[in-house]
Amino acid sequence: MDFQNFLKDYKEKLAAIFSERHDAAEQTLVRGIADDTLKDILDTSPLSAFIPSEYGGFGANTSEALAMLEASSYESLPLSLMMGINGALFLQPIANYADIEIRKDIFNRVINANKLGGLMITEPDYGSDALKMQTSFKKIDDDTYKVEGLKHWGGLTGMADYWLITARGVNDKGDLGRDISFFIHDTRNGGIEVEEYYNNLGLYMLPYGKNKIDIKVDESHKLQPKSTGVTMMLDLLHRSRLQFPGMGMGFLRRMMDEALSHCRERFVGGQSLINYDQVRHRVSEIQAYFTVCSAMCNFTSTHVPLEKNTSRMDVEANAIKSLVTDYMQKASQSLLQLKGAMGYRLDNIAGRSVVDSRPFQIFEGSNDILYQQITESVLKMMRRLKKSNLQDFLSEFHLTERSSEYFKDVLNFEIDPKMPQRKLVDLGKALGRIISMEFTLNLGDQGFNKELIQNAIETLQNEVNTIVYNYKQGAKADVVEQYEMDSSWFKFAMVNV
Repeated sequence: MDFQNFLKDYKEKLAAIFSERHDAAEQTLVRGIADDTLKDILDTSPLSAFIPSEYGGFGANTSEALAMLEASSYESLPLSLMMGINGALFLQPIANYADIEIRKDIFNRVINANKLGGLMITEPDYGSDALKMQTSFKKIDDDTYKVEGLKHWGGLTGMADYWLITARGVNDKGDLGRDISFFIHDTRNGGIEVEEYYNNLGLYMLPYGKNKIDIKVDESHKLQPKSTGVTMMLDLLHRSRLQFPGMGMGFLRRMMDEALSHCRERFVGGQSLINYDQVRHRVSEIQAYFTVCSAMCNFTSTHVPLEKNTSRMDVEANAIKSLVTDYMQKASQSLLQLKGAMGYRLDNIAGRSVVDSRPFQIFEGSNDILYQQITESVLKMMRRLKKSNLQDFLSEFHLTERSSEYFKDVLNFEIDPKMPQRKLVDLGKALGRIISMEFTLNLGDQGFNKELIQNAIETLQNEVNTIVYNYKQGAKADVVEQYEMDSSWFKFAMVNV
């Protein structure tokens, strides 16, 4: 079957499971996914979109992988995340860094036996500070490693058939090395004990928990970096972040479709909601998010083939991941507001979308951290070029050459290299949007709907102007450590009685 026919069949299968079944809404309240339902989905071989053709896949074409994720997230955001974890965090690293014979075996089992893979990086005491992970490995004979540690928040806990597990080498003195290594573990070999399953707030389909690792791994199952392990991890994480728009695309299209349908059919005060100006504003913003996400998909599809090393694409990856996930949450919040009380239910698409999209702003890099890193990367480039005026730099930067022209006056100021962290985050939010406008302008050049492009540009302009104003004028409120003193309103109310 070619990819286009697969995609058609896949969409029909997902619609039948998630939209047309009489108990579809009730199933969203159940943790996990029924074996027969998962089998029906995996029998269509969606993960083949991530696998090169020489191993029986569709060809690992980036645009096709994103299209599969989009089809998944239109019907189920948790399903799309499951596909994204398997594709970007397991199959693509295997394709790029694993032993050829190991690739053959894993890809064969994924395609023909519906097997799943996941990634374990995060540890209970080292979340965002992953480079300080304590999971260790040491060689115990000529071709075997022993890996020990504790990992948590690995999507598909207790469910995946394979795991990519990160660890640091330990020397004879018991000290951990600075570099990171990746090991492929086949769960048929045992050695992973799930100590606890978490009651995750949303994304009920995916089990999360805490895992005790005590495994032996053959030398052939250790990924082989082309330089360092840290660089390999950056390539893995950046590639994954660059593909977030695939998951965001179907979700935002669904938010847009649901909002338009509801607002056209719902009548308040003698007229449909879509005629109210504030309602139209909310829907237009959702459409802008949809358009920007489309532009991100276009960028990733044309600039990030499987064989490209993305370890140096930190600005693009961080801008795309942080902004699209912010937009996913904002779109779901707007849909919930538009649907009102009927949307405030976990088995309603609006309420469910709010809780399911929220963790996307946290995992694979908290958005606050990613926005800060965008600014830090730009500052580093400006120092190297000996530039201090933001507009001067952005007008020549390849990711903002055109979009920066829309902000000539707004961005015409000298950068303070010693700005506080909150300013780094604020400026990163603006930069992420300016970069995304560049993608949007490029998509418009290719013939994408002109009205949607113009709508997105205006929305981005409004957001950047507001963010930069706050960046320039915002106060520096700080935490009041000893807040208890004179902070009871009731005491003052009694004085005046």
